[in-house]
Amino acid sequence: MSRPLVLGLTGSIAMGKSTVAAMFERRGVPVFDADREVRRMQGPGGPLVEQIEHAFPGTTGPGGVDRATLGARVFGDPAALARLEAIVHPAVRAARRDFLAAHADAPLVVLDIPLLFEKGGADEVDRIAVVSAPAPIQRERALARPGMTAQRLAEVLALQMPDAEKRARADYVIGTGGTLAETEAEVAALVEKLASA
Repeated sequence: MSRPLVLGLTGSIAMGKSTVAAMFERRGVPVFDADREVRRMQGPGGPLVEQIEHAFPGTTGPGGVDRATLGARVFGDPAALARLEAIVHPAVRAARRDFLAAHADAPLVVLDIPLLFEKGGADEVDRIAVVSAPAPIQRERALARPGMTAQRLAEVLALQMPDAEKRARADYVIGTGGTLAETEAEVAALVEKLASA
């Protein structure tokens, strides 16, 4: 039985991974966005809201999980983060299995997983593409985000594998330091290559 080629898409904060994932989607490639799935499951009426409230009282409301409040509760506390991951990760894995089953006849699918290397997901994909930009561009993009500070950025980067190491471990590197058209051309070439593999 044939199955799709599974491309893991990853990249550090502010590298342009969401933009690249959208480029794959525009080319008709099914994309499983792990972050988007987590937001759905933690949103209003989401399947994880009750469990998260039980584990972290006061972090949810009518809008689902208050991500800022929950983030403040778990960031910098490894035990709390592990408790949260024990709730979220199995649910995301189940959603990913459902996604793969739903797209079993596609030639290529993308799993957009921010911490693909850090959380051990590299064994679950056939190829890996890392989205990368020069460090000064990454920093500028990250600091332009609402609520981001230099200290917070440093803390986030400390939890992520260095970009150079990700690039070294990847099968493909998609550059986002140039124009959108240049990146789009890289994505188009990669889709053509992988969809016919």
